Amino acid sequence: MDDDVDRLIAAWQRERPDMDVSPMHVLSRVTRLALHLDRARKDAFADQGLEPSEFDVLSALRRAGEPYQLSPGQLVQETLVTSGTMTNRVDRLVRKNLVDRLPDPADRRGVQVRLTAQGRATVDGALDALLVAEKQLLAGLSPAEATQLADALRKLSQPFDR
Repeated sequence: MDDDVDRLIAAWQRERPDMDVSPMHVLSRVTRLALHLDRARKDAFADQGLEPSEFDVLSALRRAGEPYQLSPGQLVQETLVTSGTMTNRVDRLVRKNLVDRLPDPADRRGVQVRLTAQGRATVDGALDALLVAEKQLLAGLSPAEATQLADALRKLSQPFDR
């Protein structure tokens, strides 16, 4: 059962028999699956009027638990973006009434970003839609295969984690 990556690899092997293209068996498929996941995320979030980057901020706040608030620095750590990028994202979410900026009681110069009730409903709806899309992407795997794949990907990604 060949796929596009098998055909791509066969072409490279024909054109460059001197090269070991074995990493492509895994990583080209991961790249292609990431593109499909990216499309699925955009579609799932569009129904809620969100961009994927906005979902990332809202979901970090939602996962924080009551009162669903974090400092901008904590949001930067959770989403792996720069502080300038986070400022722009929070500005957009404030304009959409999905988050509020509040004074930080522990630091008069600081602020806290808090999820609004509308923001909580929006991120919950987006997550519901995302999980439906992700289940469809994994539909070709048995539960045991999905667990095995998750374990292998975890092992591969651990060196890159914080």
